[in-house]
Amino acid sequence: MYYLIYFDESNKIDQLDVEYSYYGAYGSTDISMAKVVRKVRNIFKQCKSFSELHFREYTKDNHVKKYFQTLHTVINEDVKINILIVNNKDALYAAQRIGLTTPELRNLFYIKIPERLFYGVTRNLSEFSKNDGMIKVKIKVDQNDEYDQIFLGHKIIEQMNAHSAYRNKNYRVVSVISQDSAKSIPLQIVDTFMGIVVFLLEKNYLEQSNVSKIKSDLIYRFLIEQDNLTKFQKQIKLYKWTGSEELTPMNISDYVSPFMTYKAAYDVQEMTRIQKVMLEDSPKSLKELREKVNYPNTMLNTLIGYKDQIEGRGRNYSIIEPQVKMI
Repeated sequence: MYYLIYFDESNKIDQLDVEYSYYGAYGSTDISMAKVVRKVRNIFKQCKSFSELHFREYTKDNHVKKYFQTLHTVINEDVKINILIVNNKDALYAAQRIGLTTPELRNLFYIKIPERLFYGVTRNLSEFSKNDGMIKVKIKVDQNDEYDQIFLGHKIIEQMNAHSAYRNKNYRVVSVISQDSAKSIPLQIVDTFMGIVVFLLEKNYLEQSNVSKIKSDLIYRFLIEQDNLTKFQKQIKLYKWTGSEELTPMNISDYVSPFMTYKAAYDVQEMTRIQKVMLEDSPKSLKELREKVNYPNTMLNTLIGYKDQIEGRGRNYSIIEPQVKMI
């Protein structure tokens, strides 16, 4: 049996305009991962959209159905996502204390951070090996020239296999390869989930921009569906590097709960405004309603979600059930 791990990062340690950098690892057995990929490809096909999933580029809600169904599908499969947060100022300060340059720090962190993340994902792999013997681990990382320059793959294989032998973990890393995220659905998945987590951690939903509202709408729709909220908080583990050898676990619910409270209150206010326009002005088409409530076309599906909820069909009706002809 093979166990697959996909790695991605957001922000850089030496970016002066960002406070934190983020690193994510998404792991599952090869059988489970293949099942997820098949389901997601089918979603792409049904939505007639094959563009790459990328949370940062989710600035219009015309693909809300594709993103929503992908997130809903993945969180209901046997997956594990670990995300590590690094305070960039703390990291740079630690480097300066021992005379490391910023490039030297990045090279060291590019090795140590993935290594620690992968340890977390593989910690309980022995439960899979009771009948199958040794577990072979394959690691896929998003294409990055810096990884090649520091021989990241070779160093991770060496360190993780030493760790497995020393602690009798019964797994062996057999490969670390780079992949183009545009051709890798698992890399797109870890990018999207990590983007959502960063959005919640940094409280970007408090911004009043249309892009912030569009992203908030997607996240809220996803989390209120069935028991996705519980699974999201259970399957995604957060850790923070604080300068000590051990990583500090973080409670993701501390960041999800404020978002859910804020979004629920905002939506009540917004739906009250929309309902008032629907009752008083009686718009004859969805386009007319959109114009009267001053929504750009990039937020059309957000408006449809509100309208469905106001009329008792449920917030996610239009992105779960077959599309109905709008007036």
